[in-house]
Amino acid sequence: MGPERTLALWCPAWAVATARQEDASLADMPVAIVERGPRGLVVFAASAQARAAGVTTGLRRREAEARCAELVLVERDPAAEACAFESVARATEPITPAVVLERPGVLTFPTRGPSRYFGGDDALAARVLETIAALGVSDVRVGIADGVFAARLATRRAEPGASGPGASKPGASNVVAPGKSPLFLAPWPVVVLRGLMGDSAGDALTSLLVRLGLRTLGDFAALPAPSVLARFGTDGARAHRVAAGLDELTAAPTPPPPDLVETCELDPPATRVDEVAFVAKELADRLLDRLAALGLSCSQVVVEAETEHGERHSRCWRHEGGLTAAALATRVRWQLDAWLTSRATSGPDGGWLSRSPSECDREGGASDADPVTAGLTLLRLAPDRVVPATGRQLGLWGGDAAAVDRAERVLARLQGMLGHDAVVTAVIDGGRAPAERVRWVPWGEPRDEPVAADAAPWPGAGPGPAPARVYEVPVPAELLDASGDPVRVSGRGEAPTAPAHLRSDALPGGSGAVVAWAGPWAHDLRWWDRITRRRRVLWQVVVTCEREEQVACLVAVEGGHAAVEAVYD
Repeated sequence: MGPERTLALWCPAWAVATARQEDASLADMPVAIVERGPRGLVVFAASAQARAAGVTTGLRRREAEARCAELVLVERDPAAEACAFESVARATEPITPAVVLERPGVLTFPTRGPSRYFGGDDALAARVLETIAALGVSDVRVGIADGVFAARLATRRAEPGASGPGASKPGASNVVAPGKSPLFLAPWPVVVLRGLMGDSAGDALTSLLVRLGLRTLGDFAALPAPSVLARFGTDGARAHRVAAGLDELTAAPTPPPPDLVETCELDPPATRVDEVAFVAKELADRLLDRLAALGLSCSQVVVEAETEHGERHSRCWRHEGGLTAAALATRVRWQLDAWLTSRATSGPDGGWLSRSPSECDREGGASDADPVTAGLTLLRLAPDRVVPATGRQLGLWGGDAAAVDRAERVLARLQGMLGHDAVVTAVIDGGRAPAERVRWVPWGEPRDEPVAADAAPWPGAGPGPAPARVYEVPVPAELLDASGDPVRVSGRGEAPTAPAHLRSDALPGGSGAVVAWAGPWAHDLRWWDRITRRRRVLWQVVVTCEREEQVACLVAVEGGHAAVEAVYD
């Protein structure tokens, strides 16, 4: 089964366009949309003026401001972007009702019927550009090709006569001839496959392909399909089919049975987004739980709503791979924002963020595409594309991917509130004492471990196992011999007397008799510098405390003073 002929519409830097519509003073200013992530605030999108000054996506906020002194930073609001893009989706519905939203700024629909009606793919692309231009959206690209993936890439080359990826002029289109999608895809780098399976899995696959010498989609598509499945698994096989210009589904989508549709009636009618958001989250959880019980996953869902005035609204959302409960609930909330707040988000000059029902009627829009005029009385989620679930690889101890995502968002938010260096994680490093072998890395920074597992031990390092409890500030102690005198060590690291008693607040009861010991291990640190030079020894001791409880400790002796650095719990 060949891929379906598809049109993709892409509005570059849609986040910038949304910010400028909400604030007219940004029209001629260099604007950068920043998004909070593990690295702090980074540039998500930039206007043409900002890009001309050297501001690119992925830059940190300080780097972007250093490149463009007049840069205006606006924090990203995905809900506002989705609400603004609803007007674009409504404008395309008179052309075809089968509009599918990929994300704010990108939509697709099959071209079989509309292309015949308007006289071919080129005429259809021109009609779409004319329709969107009437809304005041000037920078829009249209691509038509075999399959959704190829159509989206065609928008990146939406300039007549272009021969490779590059800058496009506003309002351009690119039509790939039927059957030519494999040739069109062949020169593209494999990094474009990243979005097919999520950021982390996509990064892992594309980086592996590059290391294996497969740098383009054509190189990857030339591999035998059975070998790709055996080496890269089901996700790799799906990416291989897409790279070859084939349908990403190896089998026809499974028709969703009617009982999988989740519906909830709202009484009294809801007029606020947050009132419906909890219901949407519950519906999303129930729908995906029932699909998982049947061994299915959903990549395309229809969100339907009804109002107390009898208005009916529906919108189809698509997600690469499969929708999770969090992703589905987020898209439902975006859509509810677009329906319930479309009037409130209208610009001061009646811009394209909103159109009144009378304006829609004059432009030939369908009545069910108008903004809602009453509270919602019903919310329904209907899976539109259901495929067999291929499963997902869990961690060694299991784990929940959604929980990991939530934890990452919480840590990133804490980092933004407390500072970049306030949220850290531990990395094993080289060192003699346990406290020296821990390096704290700010959240989001590379966690490279420079010490290999089979690396030679540091001279003077104590033997394993490593202690479970390491004190940030060593606890003062007294290490005494059998006569009650402090244990001392000579310059050659030799102890004339053995430790017999240890006193410290780190011990239960405050003191105990030493029943076993190992050491000492002498450390002559930075012996070449008289100012920072340190000389100390480490002892491992086992102490019998009150109630015959035995505690193993790591004791350091420096300058005639002892301290407990760690406890072996």
